[in-house]
Amino acid sequence: MTPRPVIIDCDPGTDDAIALWLALASPEIDVRVVTVVGGNVGLAATLANARAVVGLTGKTVPVVGGSGRALLAPFEDAAYVHGDNGLGGLILPEGPPAAPGLAADAIRGALRAAPPRSMTLIGLGPATNLGLVFAIEPALADNVAEIVLMTGALGEGNVTPSAEFNAWNDPEALDILLTCGAPVTLATLDVTNQALCRPKHIAALRAASRGACASAAATIWDSVAPSRRSGEEGHEQHDACAVAWVVAPHLFTHAEVAARVDCSQGIGRGRTVIDRWGRKPRVPNARFLDRLDADGFFALVIERLARLP
Repeated sequence: MTPRPVIIDCDPGTDDAIALWLALASPEIDVRVVTVVGGNVGLAATLANARAVVGLTGKTVPVVGGSGRALLAPFEDAAYVHGDNGLGGLILPEGPPAAPGLAADAIRGALRAAPPRSMTLIGLGPATNLGLVFAIEPALADNVAEIVLMTGALGEGNVTPSAEFNAWNDPEALDILLTCGAPVTLATLDVTNQALCRPKHIAALRAASRGACASAAATIWDSVAPSRRSGEEGHEQHDACAVAWVVAPHLFTHAEVAARVDCSQGIGRGRTVIDRWGRKPRVPNARFLDRLDADGFFALVIERLARLP
């Protein structure tokens, strides 16, 4: 199998770190560049974390910094979940220096060089960097095979009653992606909440490998408090679901939907409006991941992270 060329845009973040390690350990994909946005914590920290996470694998993947705030709104982080440094307090060795340039320009350059419908974009944070790409150069959507986003919710949000954090942080950028014409896949809270990391998964990862990456991942998992949404049974692995879809789509079921995002300034700002049943005469513009084989997902994550040094 020829690996799928992939660009990952992220905001590490505890779950981003797991997602990056899963991606870099998976032969099904070829990570060409990692771009970074401010989100879970500020850009200085997310960029340092992405460099460290990639560096710990020993792989030479360029990491490029991008936007530190949303297109039209002030920046707000989620350090209350991810800790002040974004990795739950874990200190990793400093990674290689960031590659020069800006994330949106790096993504545009990679897409320009790609054949039609060949490049997969995986977005794990606010959509600012990716939105800028298609706002500046909309024709590049023709070279995208798929845009996979961890964003949104059909039901209740996690930062407001209406909105999931990434969608709420920059809904205008997300709306650009939903209307750009490229195939979009949404890993929303509805599926990522099924990826519930429990103590048994942490123990299994520690037993599987004593490598630096697996050990760091287990420490990160240990640092995250159980969520109230899960009845404090565990915490959700949101971002790794987006990577798992690209690596192992058989773990999911899905439906074709019409999706937009509320860009108003009201209480619904950031809500993803997802129509699964054709209530309006709209052509579906997104694939909605609705069910996850959670056991298979964690088996995949643990097995792949155990491969890393």
